[in-house]
Amino acid sequence: MIRIKGVLAFLLITFGITYSVEIALIYHGVRFDPYPPPWAVPVVASLMWVPGVAALVTVRFITKEGRHVLRIRRGPLRPYLVTALVIPGVFALVYALTWLLNLGDPEWHLASFLAEMASQGGDVSAVPPAWILIPAVLGASVVFAPFVNALFGFGEELGWRGYLLPQLMPLGKPRAYLLVGLIWGLWHAPLLAAGFSYGPGNAAVNILVFVLLTTGLGVYINEMSLRYRSSVLAGWIHGVFNCQAYGVWPILFVNINPLLGGKTGLVAAAVWLALGLLEAQRSKRHDGVLRVTKMPAGGPPGGGE
Repeated sequence: MIRIKGVLAFLLITFGITYSVEIALIYHGVRFDPYPPPWAVPVVASLMWVPGVAALVTVRFITKEGRHVLRIRRGPLRPYLVTALVIPGVFALVYALTWLLNLGDPEWHLASFLAEMASQGGDVSAVPPAWILIPAVLGASVVFAPFVNALFGFGEELGWRGYLLPQLMPLGKPRAYLLVGLIWGLWHAPLLAAGFSYGPGNAAVNILVFVLLTTGLGVYINEMSLRYRSSVLAGWIHGVFNCQAYGVWPILFVNINPLLGGKTGLVAAAVWLALGLLEAQRSKRHDGVLRVTKMPAGGPPGGGE
């Protein structure tokens, strides 16, 4: 049974705070074309913790269920190690498909990145050659950066996968997954309208494509968080995703159509959905094995030939 009061309170707090701050930023001229002003970056980053705070407030003061319902547990280490490798591999596949489908080409010498850096007043003479820089940035995004980014990812996932997803599961997986993907995507709507991820363009199209991405990616995160009953793992996956999204790939692939290729395009949405569906099949097999191993030695009650 869905606790409507709790879900509505969570959504009102989450969207009320986030939209108020983001609309204020946009009113004061903040745009993502391609970068916001430096002072706005920490403000936007801090908003990643709004869903988590909303979840804590909801279970403490509104539904009074207690924090245990948020699944704040680490769980086994293996899925953390696996996802730390799988997610960079998925990004490599997404950008390989982007290249093969002629949606964007890699700049192996990082010409556009260096030109942009110089235009911002950076000292490009201090930048190591591309054959050193590319693997160094990729390595840092896999080994070190996830531990920082996961702190912000957990802020979101404590809300999305810690609170909202379990509350919607009585609707069944398909409806719950679609609703979480839709809500997660629409939560970004003001920033998307201001050019976040896609640049200036048709705001409605930007939001639609991003919802497809959050829905596809959401299937994968949903499956992992439900299987291991851990919103901490969901935060880790979210953080690892962001490490790749803002790591080596955007500086290697600069001139792409973001609605179709790259980290936020339809190609990425399709690849993440496919991976999520594969994980859903694994979950079914995993659940089946558990049921068999827990069955009494004599077979199911009342069984016969």
